[in-house]
Amino acid sequence: MPMKAAQLIAPYRITKGRKFKLSSIAPDDTDGLDIEKEEAKLHIAAGVTKLSELQEKLYAQDRWSVLLIFQAMDAAGKDGAIKHVMSGVNPQGCQVTSFKQPSALELDHDYLWRCAIHLPERGRIGIFNRSYYEEVLVARVHEAVLARQKLPEQLVTKRIFEERYEDIANHERYLARNGTLILKFFLHVSKKEQKKRFLERLDEAEKNWKFSGADLAERAHWKEYMRAYEDAIRATAADHAPWFVVPSDNKWFARLVIVAAIVEAMEALDLAFPTLSKSERAALLKSRAELVKEDHRD
Repeated sequence: MPMKAAQLIAPYRITKGRKFKLSSIAPDDTDGLDIEKEEAKLHIAAGVTKLSELQEKLYAQDRWSVLLIFQAMDAAGKDGAIKHVMSGVNPQGCQVTSFKQPSALELDHDYLWRCAIHLPERGRIGIFNRSYYEEVLVARVHEAVLARQKLPEQLVTKRIFEERYEDIANHERYLARNGTLILKFFLHVSKKEQKKRFLERLDEAEKNWKFSGADLAERAHWKEYMRAYEDAIRATAADHAPWFVVPSDNKWFARLVIVAAIVEAMEALDLAFPTLSKSERAALLKSRAELVKEDHRD
């Protein structure tokens, strides 16, 4: 990217969460970046182009997989960010999974199962729109959600969420050790900006479909969710699975940070197109010679 990605994302990258405070990052922050929205779009487009190049090498090399996890409150801009940032990526090498309310089948398995079956294979980028983190977010805020999971009563202790933090951290450590690059994004929107976006959805007919009465019900638990997010980030941030707490009141800035974070991390993988051995090269030359002969025969 033309902009210095490392410098742009540094304030929002969390790898050691023990002392992290969500209040330390303002949802309307732009890190003093003095550019117009149109200029930001140009930088985002440049980042998307670079990401497309990296994705092609990722696919060809077939060694690494990339897992991008997006978490946020309603109307924070997850869907838009995914759409804009991944707009240049070949669909053949990318898959998006949106996790809604668990099905009966999913509830008959452990809580990581439904996400595990959608993990990206080598050479591909997997995007989770929400994820297993819902099990320490919505399940923590709403006791009824946890009750529906049919866990043995003796396992539902006061430490259940601390235990889940440990499980998630171990799960991500395992994935990283097996060649999965993990990047986690919390789109940090303010309650004031969420209200503004909700009103837009109510007032503009083409956006009505985006609004649900359940959105207001969740908004009533704002403080509980912020505490749950802070605790989850503190417990699971790591060098191999960093969190990016992305200020999201300004959508252009959020998208800029997200694409910069992905490009920087993928560049560090040292991706490259496979090189051929002498015998493979010889086989290619033989095939080429055969094709050239066709012209003479015709």
